[in-house]
Amino acid sequence: MSDNHHPVIIAGSGCAGHTAAIYAARADLKPLVLEGNEPGGQLSLTSDVENFPGFPEGIGGYEMIEGMKKQAEKFGAIYEWGVVTKMEGKKPPYTLTVDDERTLTCDAFIIATGARARRLNVPGEGELFGRGVSSCATCDGAFYKDQVVTVIGGGDSAMEEAIFLTRFATKVIIIHRRAELRASQIMQTRALEHPKIEFCWNAEVTKVVGDYEAGTVSGVEVITHPDGAPSDRPESEVERKVIPCDGMFLGIGHIPNTEFLEGVLDLDEEGYIVTVKGAIVTQDVSTELEAVYAAGDVVDKRYRQAITAAGMGCKAAMEAEEHLASRRELASA
Repeated sequence: MSDNHHPVIIAGSGCAGHTAAIYAARADLKPLVLEGNEPGGQLSLTSDVENFPGFPEGIGGYEMIEGMKKQAEKFGAIYEWGVVTKMEGKKPPYTLTVDDERTLTCDAFIIATGARARRLNVPGEGELFGRGVSSCATCDGAFYKDQVVTVIGGGDSAMEEAIFLTRFATKVIIIHRRAELRASQIMQTRALEHPKIEFCWNAEVTKVVGDYEAGTVSGVEVITHPDGAPSDRPESEVERKVIPCDGMFLGIGHIPNTEFLEGVLDLDEEGYIVTVKGAIVTQDVSTELEAVYAAGDVVDKRYRQAITAAGMGCKAAMEAEEHLASRRELASA
């Protein structure tokens, strides 16, 4: 068999990908893990993980991810830097193009490519991204010590970003297009009761204000309407103002990294992989293609938790192991 062929290839190195690698490696499947553009995925950007069993004092997201990788490597998993840019085939072996350059083949493919932060696509955001506009409070929060920052969004991600930023900023302003948050009750309570957090309700960002050449943010322009959803209303009905701040953090959701699967696998309207659910509970990681499995945030847009991603990675690897064992039995019969 070619050096470019692997029994199992796992795309992605977040919680789902690493867990799949651990289980596949322990089954002596010698999985190849292609780490992707953001090794560790979203979990590596999380400062403190408090709800993963076994860590009563909590653990850093990056620390947890590194531990998972070491555990998988201990059992024989192989890690390489690379992004799958194309998938070909309707049955095994599948052909994968990596970084638009080299090709690999595999008998089973586990997709754990995760999701990336969604952007506003307003003037100034792109020009100042990484220079005052960020999607990772854990990465960039320390740059805003004793400054004022804004956080965009109303879900758990936005609340977590805002609460983390209070460690450094003197004030955190959460901008939300409605008058009610979508976050879980515990996260709402933490944010609403925090003395450093303020809210700008029924508002939407229309521009990031700053010096594009110097790479500094001085504020965010917003439009507001007392009934919410201001961008859906005529200009004459909204109020436009600038909220002074030194940085803006995005917390408005994610986009699944599935562009390379368009036309190959069944994706929903948001781009998440549609799995085949049968009578057996493990089937929620199986796709329409034989021996192709999906795990983690590339599938799950509801729970989006490290523990559920790990569970899906485990199931995907066990399904792959069972499938390959069945093929070996048929071949030897």
